[in-house]
Amino acid sequence: MSGAPARPADTDGVRIVVDGPVATVVLANPARKNAITLAMWGELAAAFRWVAADASVRVLVVSGAGDDFCAGADLGRGPEGHWLAYMRYVNTACLALDAVPQPTIARVDGVAVGAGLNLALGCDLVVATDRARFSEIFAKRGLSLDFGGSWFLPRRVGLHKAKELALLAPIVDAHEAERIGLVNRVVTVDELDAAVGEWAAALAAGPPIALAQTKAMLNRSSTSTLAESLEAEAAAQTVNFGTADTAEAIAAFLAKRSPRFEGR
Repeated sequence: MSGAPARPADTDGVRIVVDGPVATVVLANPARKNAITLAMWGELAAAFRWVAADASVRVLVVSGAGDDFCAGADLGRGPEGHWLAYMRYVNTACLALDAVPQPTIARVDGVAVGAGLNLALGCDLVVATDRARFSEIFAKRGLSLDFGGSWFLPRRVGLHKAKELALLAPIVDAHEAERIGLVNRVVTVDELDAAVGEWAAALAAGPPIALAQTKAMLNRSSTSTLAESLEAEAAAQTVNFGTADTAEAIAAFLAKRSPRFEGR
């Protein structure tokens, strides 16, 4: 596509691994539990923008190198400029992830705390190991929620539970996280890659245009009226019925075979 960003080069902090239609963005700072440095925020934003613009990518997986997902922001060194400018820079990565139209999966092992937890919550689906641990740890560091936590958290678990998690900052184990809605699926460490791969393959085989529209409508649902949601659904179906993918799905249904979606 003309004007689309080039695939970002791998760095010491962020790598992109492409396997067919699945792109995995890997936080690569395992010595610090994949804490996100100043440079990594920009690298994440660039990676997410590239995924969003590349039609060959059907699914985005966000993962951490080693045995942890992400310990949040690297607080060992503050920004050279004003903190507000730094936070706005951090926010570009959150907005870039939220703008990815393709389905997104967080692959979580070990710790997912602070901005690391909210990075996971910014994905559409979260698959975690049974040894994963989660915390909105900000209050214990004298901080308030960031990286979209004030927006994502109440939408995942409800307002009262969100206040409990944010104000008391407990460590939540994987099974409790699944019970309250932070996590979609919990598996053993040995099963993690297979479980993520299973969902990624199922999503990648789906109709990209229809899935992107469904994702967008669900993301807007909490701020839309019923009438607005119905109008959006009508517009989405109108788009779908004009695609080759929907024609293929109907033909496959009539022929009693699996459809082959091409994203057009």
